[in-house]
Amino acid sequence: MRKITNKFSIISVALVCSLAITACSKPASPPETTGNELPATSIPASTVSHSGVDGKRIENADTEPGNWLAHGRTYSEQRFSPLDQINSNNVADLGLAWSYPLDLFRGIEATPLVIDGVMYTTGAWSVVFALNAATGELLWKYDPEVPKKKGVDACCDVVNRGVAAWGDKIYVGTLDGRLVALQATSGEVVWSTQTFDETKAYTITGAPRVVKGKVLIGSGGGEYDVRGYVSAYDAETGELVWRFYTVPGNPENGQENGALEMAEKTWNGEWWRYGGGGTVWDSMVYDPELDLVYIGVGNGAPWNQRERSPGGGDNLFLSSIVALKADTGEYVWHYQTTPGETWDYTATQPIMLADLKIAGQVRKVLMQAPKNGFFYVLDRATGEFISAENYVPITWATYVDPETGRPVETPDARYLDKAVPTLPSPFGGHNWHPMSYSPNTGLVYLPAQEIPHIYVDEPDGFEYKAGQVNLGVDFATTHLPSDAKQLKGILDGIKGHLSAWDPVAPVSYTHLTLPTIA
Repeated sequence: MRKITNKFSIISVALVCSLAITACSKPASPPETTGNELPATSIPASTVSHSGVDGKRIENADTEPGNWLAHGRTYSEQRFSPLDQINSNNVADLGLAWSYPLDLFRGIEATPLVIDGVMYTTGAWSVVFALNAATGELLWKYDPEVPKKKGVDACCDVVNRGVAAWGDKIYVGTLDGRLVALQATSGEVVWSTQTFDETKAYTITGAPRVVKGKVLIGSGGGEYDVRGYVSAYDAETGELVWRFYTVPGNPENGQENGALEMAEKTWNGEWWRYGGGGTVWDSMVYDPELDLVYIGVGNGAPWNQRERSPGGGDNLFLSSIVALKADTGEYVWHYQTTPGETWDYTATQPIMLADLKIAGQVRKVLMQAPKNGFFYVLDRATGEFISAENYVPITWATYVDPETGRPVETPDARYLDKAVPTLPSPFGGHNWHPMSYSPNTGLVYLPAQEIPHIYVDEPDGFEYKAGQVNLGVDFATTHLPSDAKQLKGILDGIKGHLSAWDPVAPVSYTHLTLPTIA
């Protein structure tokens, strides 16, 4: 959080500091290494078995439960494993089988793939590791040698959430914007494609997905001056197949398609000067039955809608789930979780697909718990709203209107001209952390967090700075409660928890009231 953290209020920073104390007490990192290295103790690359991954194999993943072929295991990304050897009766007997050092004491957020006895995963700086899944021995390592100065553009550390597999290749998105195809058996580069304008503060931290021979990848950078999009590249050649922009560009240049012409009507001012935001930095899910790709869209740039789109508007497709045709990237439908987003309430959090019996009818649904605190269930064929209840305490809205599918905001939610304590914070009620759905219990297992934050306009007015963080929000600590007990009560309320959530019969989490700040 390099440039942002120094402005965060004590309330939001408390969690970060508590986690950082342990990290800072660790010994210095070992020297960084580069390239495809094969130590003498590792298994020869020629012994790596990789029979290839395709759509049918991912669709039939349950027939080979010992593998983890895609980011969420299956296209539905439910992250449920049918393996049952480990259970509640013997889990206490588990011990460490092996460990492998990832060299750097930096953020680790990857979901490893396991394919035919090989584990493919990533560490900081987009480094890829292929390990013997049974022994932890290194088979090969690929370091894309991302320039360290690029870390300046990474809002939330130089993390990477993993790789994708297709055919005989492994795919990784690098922090500096390359989409790289690697030979699965050796780690050798097959092709490399630059996915964004290197003069802009884009980054890639998310894992690619591969659909029908096309590698999908988005980017981060919504705190800067970027315009979000998702791209599809040919898995064999690295050539661009299609691209879908998530926010409209300069009206004088015309919009790329009818969907963006529709979206343009929901913006005001000169948003394109600031990029607009809307980066697709994590969630992308494919439904092979409907042949649709669902993407989660991020926050606006700047955060503060007053600065980004004076006069308001929904600002499509910010904080939205958008359905696209897999072959062409053509718009099909959208649902916006936070119209006129102004709190960094992204909808880039993990998306899951399932078939649920709701009101006596089996519905093909899409589920998401985005940052704003509501758990959404939508019809994934049409985008129709089914339900939304808050899974953490929230103060910016009271409920989601079942008739309109829109949140009903509280009077002071938009922090116009005064400081407003708010739940959730920019960290969200749920962030990048994976969640899972069990068809055995019918429950979603959701990691959540309760962190309050104080939102307020910048005291001296907003001034756009190209290539720098542009939030339009002041993180000053001068607005904290002066009463020590009141402040302690807020800080003591910071917590995280694992919830078992019923998506068919959801029950709203308890609302909290934060103290008023003069």
